[in-house]
Amino acid sequence: MNSPESDSASPGAATAPVCSAKGCRADAVWVLAWNNPKLHTPERRKTWLACDEHREHLASFLGVRGFLKDVVTLAEWESPQSPPA
Repeated sequence: MNSPESDSASPGAATAPVCSAKGCRADAVWVLAWNNPKLHTPERRKTWLACDEHREHLASFLGVRGFLKDVVTLAEWESPQSPPA
């Protein structure tokens, strides 16, 4: 995932994930899971983070290339998987 610049925060301080769109420093709300089938195995997922403003644009960019696999909220992505019943 995308990590914010560390030079603006004190060492060890927790910072919110930021949008992956070029030049955007807004807090991330969405996770776009993707892979390039020419480079990655089918189960591998790379991620881009998106704010509400850039989610559609980033999803479209990945989608037209056939790379986009899933779009979920950051909260869903970070929540632990529930154990099988």
